[in-house]
Amino acid sequence: MLTQFGLSATREGLYDITAQVADAVTASGVSDGIAVVYCPHTTAAITINESYDPDVARDLVRGLDAAFPDRADFAHAEGNSAAHLRASAVGESVTVIVEGGQLVLGTWQGIYFCEFDPPRPARKVYVKVLAG
Repeated sequence: MLTQFGLSATREGLYDITAQVADAVTASGVSDGIAVVYCPHTTAAITINESYDPDVARDLVRGLDAAFPDRADFAHAEGNSAAHLRASAVGESVTVIVEGGQLVLGTWQGIYFCEFDPPRPARKVYVKVLAG
């Protein structure tokens, strides 16, 4: 089953989408399998990281900004090459095990949509749940 949901990314940062992904798993009726969470955008990404302390998400963005700063010598006319680099480094998807109809995540883990080129009012996320 393929589910799509949207979000409005008003700022650069990580947006916790764990609940929406869990809802997609529930709606699929799949008890055991996998959920693939996919971002169809070239300046955004999907990751799994700590969800307990919000400073972790902020530090991740700071680290990516430092690793991939905007540079005057980038040729891309739209001016968001750094956002493309950050998105490529993080990746467009994650796969999560589904067991007993629940996402199998670590105690502190959450699933995040990573926005690197805000504001973007109409971002999409796809969740494909496959029975195992």
